[in-house]
Amino acid sequence: MSIPAQSEPSAGGQPGPGATRRAERRWLLPASAAVLLGLAAVAAYAVSYPERMPDSVGQMVEDLTGANPHPVHLVRPPEAPLSAVATLGRQLFNDPSFSASGKQSCATCHSAEHAYGPPNDLSVQIGGAHMDQIGYRPPPSLTYLYRQAPFSIGPDQGDVDTAVNLNDAAAAAQGTQRANKTAGATPAAPAMVPQGGLFWDGRADSLQRQALGPMLNPVEMANSSIDEVAAKLEKSRYAQTLKQLFGSNLFDNHELAVSEAMFAIGRYEFEDKSFHEFTSKYDYWLEGKVRLSRAELRGLRLFNDPAKANCAGCHLSQPTRDGLPPVFTDTQYEALGVPRNPALPVNKDPGFYDLGVCGPFRTDLSQQTQYCAMFLTPTLRNAATRHVFFHNGVYHDLKQVMDFYNLRNTNPDRIYPKDASGKVQKYNDIPAKYQANVDVADAPFDRQPGDKPAMTDRDIQDIIAFIGTLNDGYKPTSR
Repeated sequence: MSIPAQSEPSAGGQPGPGATRRAERRWLLPASAAVLLGLAAVAAYAVSYPERMPDSVGQMVEDLTGANPHPVHLVRPPEAPLSAVATLGRQLFNDPSFSASGKQSCATCHSAEHAYGPPNDLSVQIGGAHMDQIGYRPPPSLTYLYRQAPFSIGPDQGDVDTAVNLNDAAAAAQGTQRANKTAGATPAAPAMVPQGGLFWDGRADSLQRQALGPMLNPVEMANSSIDEVAAKLEKSRYAQTLKQLFGSNLFDNHELAVSEAMFAIGRYEFEDKSFHEFTSKYDYWLEGKVRLSRAELRGLRLFNDPAKANCAGCHLSQPTRDGLPPVFTDTQYEALGVPRNPALPVNKDPGFYDLGVCGPFRTDLSQQTQYCAMFLTPTLRNAATRHVFFHNGVYHDLKQVMDFYNLRNTNPDRIYPKDASGKVQKYNDIPAKYQANVDVADAPFDRQPGDKPAMTDRDIQDIIAFIGTLNDGYKPTSR
């Protein structure tokens, strides 16, 4: 492509050759400099990451500028004032008077300032009637649950009139080959593994039922019964509002009264924008409104690389076909084999094992041993703000988490303790008879001892940088 130069006229009114050459130089020098700078940037990238050289012009533009070359429109939940029921739920959520101690509310363990997760770095939280009981599992975040389906096994049943028997579904799936989870591919069909539900083991099928769990848990809010919770509600300053919303005879039926109060809490979590903001830097990058740094872009590419980190195999990173933002989980269950956490009092008993879907806190699937040691895959949104990870809280920063994924199979001696004879106690938080449930097929778990780990330390740093872009509250600036 040639661009005509504008040049000075000669004495006869026509451009002189000297003026034309000077104009050409004025145009060529800035262009040449831009090209040289661009080539230098690509060369530097190639030296550092030869295996990840751009394979398209669009990707090269992304690498050089940090912009998303294919922006999308994200469909966020509509904003509206809270309903009267949700407003009541917000009050109940933040009121500690419904605990046996009078000191613990839902917000105590699910802090709004910490993405509705724990506000500290304790492996598990403290509760009980006298605030001296130590819990079993760290509280998951309550954010991004508005799209969570009820617990199920196998393909989505859709609208059915008869409740599906989970044990029958599990028996039907017995022996089915588990589909590999590969970043960038269509999400694995849940023919064998469970999906959906709330808590680490999926035992609650709605926000309403999840809210009730801590109310009756002896190491949390520690009420002795539904009747005790109902009595507190009836004596509370919310009693009149509850009757106005749900009927003047509400407290004649204690189970109904508590159920409606928990429904109000669930509505608050569903309606309030703070539980699903979609205001992260990554959201704005998807929309083409901000640029990612070089490290964040490399981290994103590694996150989505099926041969490297393969994070997106379970933590889906792409918007849905109808434009819903990704929630960074496939809501399925995995047995990862994280090491036992000796800091948990419950683990002082060598015979105690937390086996997730098949017990001990969930009891309806205790005979479905193919699910033992499987736990729900949580969202990674706001994960960089957390200080406790996995179902037993064994890790306290993302570097430890990434090292576990990277080294579990190649260097298990760096992940697990050794017994008296020096033998590595791999999968030491799972009984030997259930260790076959642990995922060894999906990258990066498809390596063998002595193999080169899937990720370098720099790769891990870049992935952590990308995970930091998933924190809500980012303020985009005009470009």
